[in-house]
Amino acid sequence: MASGSKKVVYAALIGNGLIMVTKFIAAVFTGSSAMFSEGVHSAVDTGNQVLLLVGMHRAKKPADKKHPFGYASEIYFWAFVVAILIFAVGAGISLYSGVQKVITPHPINNPMINYIVLSLAMVFEGVAWWVAYKEFSSTKGKRSFFKAVQESKDPTLFTVLFEDTAAMLGLIAAFIGIYLSQALNMPWLDGAASIVIGIILAGTAMLLAYETKGLLIGEAADPEVVSTIESLVAQTPSVTNLNEIRTLHRGPDDILLAVSLDFDDDMRVGDVEDAIYALELKIKERYPVVKRLFIEVQKAEHHREEVKKAGKDY
Repeated sequence: MASGSKKVVYAALIGNGLIMVTKFIAAVFTGSSAMFSEGVHSAVDTGNQVLLLVGMHRAKKPADKKHPFGYASEIYFWAFVVAILIFAVGAGISLYSGVQKVITPHPINNPMINYIVLSLAMVFEGVAWWVAYKEFSSTKGKRSFFKAVQESKDPTLFTVLFEDTAAMLGLIAAFIGIYLSQALNMPWLDGAASIVIGIILAGTAMLLAYETKGLLIGEAADPEVVSTIESLVAQTPSVTNLNEIRTLHRGPDDILLAVSLDFDDDMRVGDVEDAIYALELKIKERYPVVKRLFIEVQKAEHHREEVKKAGKDY
């Protein structure tokens, strides 16, 4: 797991932890529904950072008999759990609290406390967001933001970035709701702000769930990686045909690669073994993230027959 990912998670954990305490204290003293929802939001985010760290730690476990390919995909599972928690806990409680405040509105006490806490929270969240954004920008290259998210194999980066973005939007909504409820003497607007925060969290959760679902099911390596491996195979003189190449990301830095090759029929078995070993060294030297590599020797016509029988379309 990249150290940059862990740095982003730790930054978010510290920031959200400090913000959570101040928000709940402010909610108790002022009775603001929006501030309470923001406190729940920060509590969920803090818990989520802990879960991501758990996933990152468990992903490092070595392979064993029960899990022969290792535990790298643990991070994908915990990232998906994070998305569920944001939706079920964060969005659920915020929406419930907001609806209750709209139905039975009551004025906010000492609103200045809320403004101070929200301002401090914006500073803390802004710092955490900037750390996450810089780290994500360094990995996305020339790709657009949304394209980079779709193709990213490290859910920790975009999960924290999405959480921090949602947090900033939630703070703005809370600030506006609290101000308008005081300025217009309409206490129910505080509850409306809580509902808006719930909607923001629900949208963030659904987006995260969609992105992490693909990783959890299993996504192929970047097309550039596949293309380079194909070039390395093509540069091997003894290979007459590349029948098939399959890649699978089991973790951000763990790719499983399976290749079916047709070799020159005149080659001796020992020469084929040497050619396979040399190709394996080239691939792993070029892409150390290829942790497992399987090369199958198979005639091209035999492979086509199997594909035809299986009814596959390649």
